[in-house]
Amino acid sequence: MDIKASASMEMQPARRVAAASGQNQRIFGLDVHRIVCPVALILIAALVVYSIADPARAGELLNAAKNWTINNFDWFYIISGNAFVLFCALLVVTPAGSVRIGRGETRPEYGAVSYFSMLFAAGMGVGLLFWGVAEPLAYYSGWYKTPLGVTQNTPEAMHAAMGATMFHWGLHPWAVYCIVALVIGYFAYNRGLQNSLRSGLQPLIGAAHKGWIGHVVDIFTILLTTFGLATSLGLGALQASAGISHVFGTPDSFAMQAGFILVVALLSAVGVGAGMHAGIKLLSNLNMALALGLLVFVVLGAGVVSFIAGLGSTTADYAHHFIPLANWMGRNDQEWFRGWTVFYWAWWASWAPFVGMFIASISRGRTVRQIVVSVMIAPTLVALLWMTAFGGAAIHQAAGGASQLSGSGLQDVTLTLFWFLEALPMAQFTSVLAVVLLAIFMVTSVNSGCLVVDTLASGGKEDTSGFQKVVWVGVITVVTLVLFIVGGDGALKAAQAAAIALGLPFMALMFLLMLGLFKALIGERLRKA
Repeated sequence: MDIKASASMEMQPARRVAAASGQNQRIFGLDVHRIVCPVALILIAALVVYSIADPARAGELLNAAKNWTINNFDWFYIISGNAFVLFCALLVVTPAGSVRIGRGETRPEYGAVSYFSMLFAAGMGVGLLFWGVAEPLAYYSGWYKTPLGVTQNTPEAMHAAMGATMFHWGLHPWAVYCIVALVIGYFAYNRGLQNSLRSGLQPLIGAAHKGWIGHVVDIFTILLTTFGLATSLGLGALQASAGISHVFGTPDSFAMQAGFILVVALLSAVGVGAGMHAGIKLLSNLNMALALGLLVFVVLGAGVVSFIAGLGSTTADYAHHFIPLANWMGRNDQEWFRGWTVFYWAWWASWAPFVGMFIASISRGRTVRQIVVSVMIAPTLVALLWMTAFGGAAIHQAAGGASQLSGSGLQDVTLTLFWFLEALPMAQFTSVLAVVLLAIFMVTSVNSGCLVVDTLASGGKEDTSGFQKVVWVGVITVVTLVLFIVGGDGALKAAQAAAIALGLPFMALMFLLMLGLFKALIGERLRKA
């Protein structure tokens, strides 16, 4: 690279900050974008007020919107998910994969262990704890229909359950996260554009991405992130409270749930205030160590030989059911298909902006190929281990009548993990460990989400004050608590329905982002050839 080009690239971050500053203003000491931040806050407040003013009516309308998108665009969701996986594979095998994210000779900021720990904690940790037992068991028992219409409580149902669970937690969701991460990473750290999804539209619409189209994309992303996180924090509080009540006999009350939310908020504030290195990195490494410990306890308690055999069986189930589950035509399991797979694809879309943007921020110095392989393969392997240990063993417990899971185990999804652990040695210890894990996973998710929202609300800046980042922790906490206090479970479900309904336009946006990214990557390779 010649000196002039190198100097130009070194100036790009400064230009990006200057461009952001030109459209920023200080509000109560906070450095925010003069359009994106106020409009996003107004819309968040409006949706919260609407949800709590009449939770039943809000839930009815927002659920109707969610169901309309799922029932009428199920084909689009499935085609999109498949296209994202294929696009990531294309990046690996084409010259575009050798493009490095970052300027010049940038090298990775985080080692392999810390990098993967942050990927896992931000992307799926909470979900694996919540659904690791409940989901495979639900598919096996026909709690809400069965995948591919198999007969419930049969060996065929067991294999379909494990294959379908891996389908939902394997390559497809991580492909969505990966593409968002590459779009933001490449255009922000290689091209010097704003740290936002709007920058991915630059190859297609030119400077127009800096105007109202870009503002809409940023506001939309903030809404998705805020309500996606608020819903997950609320659901996490429900499970934590149920678990604590089950282990210690304390009341499963609103006070306990609110207490959990406030503890998570406090730890999140400390984390984002400390910064990426001292906060999120430390918590993510701790999370991985504790999760590995819980996994080892479960494997030893359920049987090592059974786990090893189950690992091979789950892998085969995933491969065997991959194509049938990826097909959207002529399905004989429409209720299950829409209620689970399409719902999941919409839910992953609601998490994709903040998880993808967070992955971009920790991926500088890695090539496109390295990022795709790391982001898609490593978490899929962890999901394989986790679902085999927890979900596979839970099905065997239910089939053998050895635990409460064989009876009413799915009447309360928040308790299935704890009923499962109750049938294993050291149940009280592992149950407490699960609650601690849930809290720390939630903290890392809130941390990463708040960093992303703060960046978008400040016009792409990553160097805002720690106080400003803490303010966004407060916003998400207040949204969650207000929904809980005033609207209860109905308002929380309404917020979730809103996030899922917003997943449809995000899926459409993803195709434009893929096109812009591929055009830019291939163009860069041709220039260097």
